[in-house]
Amino acid sequence: MTWMLFDGSIPSAVSFVTAPNESAASFWRTIEPYLTFLFSLSVFLIAFLIVLENRNPSRTVAWLIILNFLPIVGFIFYMLLGRNVRKRKLFRHKFISNAEVLKKLETAPSGMLDENDFWQYPHLASKRRLLNLMVNVSQSPFTLRNRSKILTNGDETFRQMIQDMSEAKHHIHFQFYIIRHDTTGQQFKQVLIDKAREGVKVRVIYDGVGSVRLDKRYIAELKKAGVEVVTFFPVILPFLNNKLNYRNHRKIVIIDGKIGFVGGLNIGDEYLGKDTRYGFWRDSHVRLEGESVYLLQNIFLKDWFFVTDENIEGDSYYPSLIEEPGEELIQIASSGPDSDWESIWQMYFSIIATAQEKIYITSPYFVPDDSISMALKTAALSGLDVRILLPSRPDHQTVFWASRSYFQELLEAGVRFYLYQPGFVHAKILLVDGVVASIGTANMDIRSFQHNFEVNAIIYNSNSVYKLEDDFINDLMDSKELTLKEYKCRPWHHRILESVARLLSPLL
Repeated sequence: MTWMLFDGSIPSAVSFVTAPNESAASFWRTIEPYLTFLFSLSVFLIAFLIVLENRNPSRTVAWLIILNFLPIVGFIFYMLLGRNVRKRKLFRHKFISNAEVLKKLETAPSGMLDENDFWQYPHLASKRRLLNLMVNVSQSPFTLRNRSKILTNGDETFRQMIQDMSEAKHHIHFQFYIIRHDTTGQQFKQVLIDKAREGVKVRVIYDGVGSVRLDKRYIAELKKAGVEVVTFFPVILPFLNNKLNYRNHRKIVIIDGKIGFVGGLNIGDEYLGKDTRYGFWRDSHVRLEGESVYLLQNIFLKDWFFVTDENIEGDSYYPSLIEEPGEELIQIASSGPDSDWESIWQMYFSIIATAQEKIYITSPYFVPDDSISMALKTAALSGLDVRILLPSRPDHQTVFWASRSYFQELLEAGVRFYLYQPGFVHAKILLVDGVVASIGTANMDIRSFQHNFEVNAIIYNSNSVYKLEDDFINDLMDSKELTLKEYKCRPWHHRILESVARLLSPLL
């Protein structure tokens, strides 16, 4: 495999170097053919290895196209993002820790359910496939003794988080993909510092890429006050780091093992709508009480063990439920490179495939794989009410245009698209039949399905499901429906942007 410029010559990085004198120029002319050969050979070998990895064919083709037309840039991007390192080896001790904690949970007198108990809930009979799937692939049992509360947007979510954190007695576990050192970040920092000084055990995990701009002084102030702060996969030399592609996208807060939060919001002013680039920020989070918090705790402690080698144990982290929190059936689904199965991806597919009346989706990023796309088209062609709510403005250009390249085939099948107008919609919600709702950190894209560490709460037949559906209907009133006729009349340059971004969609 050889790449040539329009004049027939072979590109070489060294051809751009100007020799300071004739001796140096002669040296470069001597070694240039060898360097060119070695570079071409390395790119050829990468292409060969991509094929041998037996990836999804669309991903293989995407990488080969990039390497063919942009050999130098493609080589760099593949080294940065494309290498399929042995994930099980990389995350082996993380996986073992997970199994140990789950074994402890399963032997606890917590009243957790298994598949034999589902049939006492006749309203879930139509979801038997989904229930069995989540038990088999997620290694996370269903829980019954729960109470949930949907928090709409940053104001309500941050206010509730700060209030609950301020009342912590034993520990606060705080994990986010992005933490800013702006006004909002400072407010959370002060609460964490205050509680640490009171003797509460405070642990913080932030992602090395998502929070790459976090001020070191922010971290130093937390540590000085006694807060334990760790980075998930810090990136020092990105081109030599095979972990850059595996990011911890989770947003979790756990207080005293009794209260948990999960959803789409990170920590920063933009999530309160204070960033003029995005305007109003529409997002959703959920507050949990009860046994489902044990499962969030398990996920946090597994991540903590992975980055620190410290195994946190003790009944204080899984306290007995003295008061009856409620009777909501909730599943906590996590997925990531340490999982045997892409459980959230499979969960999304199963929820869509088992729908009988309606499917409502809200996602800031929509790059479906073939299976999700086919499930949505099949549902719409079967007469189901399928509606998808997306942002009307981009925050990541490539993903934005790649999303729109999927519109026509889905519109033609009867899927209805709505573009949110007041600002940027960032909630990650899947609702089916008014019975099942998924809310959490996973977007409807390949990166969330296959590369990122994610966590979602699946809530069954509760007031929270109805609240999420009400919020969805209200969001539609603030959105503009995109018809097939309007989409076909889009400007020609939009078509080009969509087509180019579509080629990259398997890599997004």
